[in-house]
Amino acid sequence: MSESFFDQHRAIDTDTHVTEPPDTWTSRVSSKWGDAIPHIERVEGRDVWIMGGQNAGMGPGFVTAAGYDGTFPESRKTFDECPAASWDAKSRLALMDDDGVYGQVLYPNAGGFGSQAFLKIGDPKLMLECVQAYNDFLVEWCSADPNRLIPVMASPFWDVDAWVKEIERCAANGHKAILSCNQPQIWGEPALHKSHWDPVWAAAQDHDLSISFHIGGGSFEDMASDFAGGDIKATFARVSSTIFMDNSKQIADVIFSGVCHRFPKLKFVSVESGVGWIGSALEAMDWQWRNGGVAGDHPEYDLLPSEYFERQIYGCFWFEEHAIRGALERFPDNIMWETDYPHPTSMSPGPATPADAPRDYVDRVLAGLPEDVVHSVLEGTATKVYNLN
Repeated sequence: MSESFFDQHRAIDTDTHVTEPPDTWTSRVSSKWGDAIPHIERVEGRDVWIMGGQNAGMGPGFVTAAGYDGTFPESRKTFDECPAASWDAKSRLALMDDDGVYGQVLYPNAGGFGSQAFLKIGDPKLMLECVQAYNDFLVEWCSADPNRLIPVMASPFWDVDAWVKEIERCAANGHKAILSCNQPQIWGEPALHKSHWDPVWAAAQDHDLSISFHIGGGSFEDMASDFAGGDIKATFARVSSTIFMDNSKQIADVIFSGVCHRFPKLKFVSVESGVGWIGSALEAMDWQWRNGGVAGDHPEYDLLPSEYFERQIYGCFWFEEHAIRGALERFPDNIMWETDYPHPTSMSPGPATPADAPRDYVDRVLAGLPEDVVHSVLEGTATKVYNLN
């Protein structure tokens, strides 16, 4: 049996999720808030998260598809049906050992992929307390092995001052990155290209924490309306594939607005978006940059969009077979590997949608690439982005 790349490198999975236990908030948030505290209720036989008295639209079973024999909207119905590795840190570490994975970067489920679900709570004080409670929970969860489990903080994006303070608190507590809302304008906040967010970027840069733009970190309302009729499975597949490229807008926001120029040491990561489209998107940005006169209006911008990307922006992949080669040829030090465990689109679905084990996929798609490129993809780039030992 030939040696795997996982035997030669500390493979770091740069996008996984924790299925939050039912008491994540009820055990950490002041009881004075009563039923407004996020909690699970069983509705028509299915566990769902209730936030601020409202159905948050995401139950633990929907986002925990690893090992499940079915495809969305079919899913596990209760938290008790979810595999222990999705919610228990020691079980997660055992799964990582079985897969040959050294480390995992961890993102939320219940609070939303940009913390937007907390807005359902309504009261800003409770919203902030819930964000803080999640961030404390995640550090506790990762304490099972802080060298291998890598926490990414949730963010109260609706309050810049509170967000900056939470960055400072979480940096001291061991968080390694910051989850940002992708499209704050949907929620009545300024768009990412506005200087309104500069205090956040400054705090992140000062603490050497990267900013994560996770797909779905804006709104799923359009997707929900699409589900109102028609073919649900086809619609889910269409949305789940096209939403990857939606992250190009966030990349354009921080480049064209000068954020990368003003904060040259700040790192951004496009999470769960794939990477094959990045080269094409950046060629378009470079073309429009030159032909649109951007450099003339902003002589202080000393790099092209592709060069800003190369200096401080990163992408993650887990399913591409062919497009990954072109991405790595152009940006060998900006691409990281992930599995998206335990989501419906992850590398670990059930028998209905079989997939390779992570090591088999990696060994196949990276075969023949230079050793230094393989090292960057599996270990080197993530070690730099997340300041790992």
